[in-house]
Amino acid sequence: MLMSERFPRLWRWGQGMFAIFPLLPTWGSVGLLVIAGVAIQKQPRSLLKRPLTWGLLVLSLWLILTSFTAEYPKPAWLGIANFIPFFIVFLGFNLLMETPRQLRRFAWLGIACALPVAILGIGQITLSWTTPEALQPLFGWILAAEGNPTGRLASVFMYANIAGAYFLVMFTLALGLWVEAYRWRKSKFVEWLSLTGVVLLLASALILTSSRNAWLMAMLVTTIFIIYLRWYGLLAMGGAIASAILTAAFAPSPLNLWLQQIVPRYFWARLNDQMYSDRAVETLRTTQWEFTQDLIQQRPFLGWGLRNFTPLYQDAMGIWLGHPHNLPLMLSAEIGIPGMLLLVGFVGSAIAQATILLTFWSDFAPTPCTQQWQQDQLIFLTFILAFVALTLFNFLDVTLFDLRVNLLAWLLLGGISGVSHYYRGLLLGKKLMS
Repeated sequence: MLMSERFPRLWRWGQGMFAIFPLLPTWGSVGLLVIAGVAIQKQPRSLLKRPLTWGLLVLSLWLILTSFTAEYPKPAWLGIANFIPFFIVFLGFNLLMETPRQLRRFAWLGIACALPVAILGIGQITLSWTTPEALQPLFGWILAAEGNPTGRLASVFMYANIAGAYFLVMFTLALGLWVEAYRWRKSKFVEWLSLTGVVLLLASALILTSSRNAWLMAMLVTTIFIIYLRWYGLLAMGGAIASAILTAAFAPSPLNLWLQQIVPRYFWARLNDQMYSDRAVETLRTTQWEFTQDLIQQRPFLGWGLRNFTPLYQDAMGIWLGHPHNLPLMLSAEIGIPGMLLLVGFVGSAIAQATILLTFWSDFAPTPCTQQWQQDQLIFLTFILAFVALTLFNFLDVTLFDLRVNLLAWLLLGGISGVSHYYRGLLLGKKLMS
């Protein structure tokens, strides 16, 4: 019997909390944490048999150890809140999400809730919408007129780059569902038509964030789906367009000047940073990365403590920065290289297991190559792509400190790992019976 059938009420409540958390992040996240805790309490022995559970326990102990040795202990202890509660969510939803049908349901809920977020963001940019003061305490977020920073869509998030990460995930999920509906459009024509509008809306919101990182990851995801559909002509066309944009941004004169008359300035000037060319040296990623590398060299084993980058950078540079725009570098500096490798090993193991499952997916099918099994394989691939895209996003930014995007990442990984665990057990059972 599937876990979702044993815990139907928890699964229903989990869907409800996930549905509200983009617009009501406090209520939604607390609800998801409680639901995950209840699921863990119901199945502790099952979780303790899974190597990933022990990996998280070791990582949690390491985070506590590095907080004792931190340069600034208070922010280090507060920084644990960005990890351990989310580990609980991962473990709980590892139990609650174990089938592709549940992943598909999760994806539909996600994009449905992303629509008002996208509409608010577009209204913010085009019509200068803002949040009434009376509603700000209820929502826990502020819709800044004309975006944050000005001219860049941030919607219900604190900054445009965070919104870009959120829309990147939702765009990927929507695109995966669109591909599914397109491939089997004889039975899913209405879905395909509706999803076409959804994909275009989410893509528009993503573009308006002006997040170069999100643009790059969205192009990568789109390319993979185009290859999946074997639309090689469209792939060549997309490659030509991308080449033109990159040439306009980075090619020497006069070639770039000619293309800059054709390619919209919104893209090439953002890519080569001409749009924001007056930034201080201390705010550049290269400066932040050099400083972070110095921190790692000084304390490579235990690091300086969680959330210690900010006060250390402020002491040295006289400017406040929340993070160094690279998650592996930040973790290496804050919890040491061993701590960073523990987290990378944990995530890498989960994704490797999922990738292996995709490779042997046909072995699980009662009848090879049935439509349902192909659709299930596609939604599983979509989740892997969404998580990997968000992970790669964190090599040029850090989404860890945003409650919703951090929670979304652990929910994605929880679903991926839950399906992997269930189907590995199914395959083992088939082998024992054969």
